[in-house]
Formats: sequence, structure tokens, C-alpha cells
Amino acid sequence: MKTLALILGLLISGIIANAQDAKGITIKVTIENVLSDEGQILAALHTQDTFMKGAGIQSFGAEAKTGSISFTFEDVKPGTYAISTLHDANENQRMDYQDSGMPNENYAMSGNEMIMGPPTFQDVKFEVGNEDLELKLRF
Repeated sequence: MKTLALILGLLISGIIANAQDAKGITIKVTIENVLSDEGQILAALHTQDTFMKGAGIQSFGAEAKTGSISFTFEDVKPGTYAISTLHDANENQRMDYQDSGMPNENYAMSGNEMIMGPPTFQDVKFEVGNEDLELKLRF
């Protein structure tokens, strides 16, 4: 009887552990240095397949607020990702550029590196493992 109780206990523990693992990871992102209340803040979580090619696998949008803004991406599976953010001041849902090709609106990428030229996935990627993450990005 003790053996049966032990086996059932281990089985139930295994089921509970697997159910918790299936939930995924939470990534909390804080964008610092939002310079105005104009427009909106847009962000997307990308895989290598979606980076700089369109919509990410999860997205965020909210009214801009001077200072900082925080948001989360929920239920993220372990893997390699990148985050892109944009202060879309004129709310046209895209990055605007100067005639020289330089961005006309503030943006930030995971990694926070000052990159000359368009960012690549390799420049801004980060790993999601088995623990929740907190990232700070700066416009």
C-alpha cells in the first residue's frame, strides 16, 4: 500500500510540474527615456524568422507617456528572441526616416547596443531559459 501511495504521489507531482512548465516565461520590459506624450509606443517580440520582416510573435502598444513605460510578454517558450520598440509619434504604425536614411523617431532594441546601420538579429538577440526575465531598453 505504501508503494502504491508513493507511486501515485510521484505521478501527481510529475503532472503538476509539467503543467507549470507549459505556462511559459514572462518577460517584463521597461523602456526608459520616453521624451514626449505624443503618439504611441509600439513593441514586438521576434524570433529570427520575424525580425525586421513584419509583425512579431507577440506585440504591445500603448499611448506614449513621458518618462518610462513597462509591459510584459507572457507565455514565452525557451529559445532565442529579440525585442524591437518604437515611439511612433505620428501614429502611422511604422518607422519614419529622414532623407539621409536615419530614423526620424526614437527606437530601441534588446541588447541596447548603439549599432551603426540597421540592426541584425545577431546584434540584438537574447536567450529565454526557464526563468522570468526583466529587460530595460532605452530610447
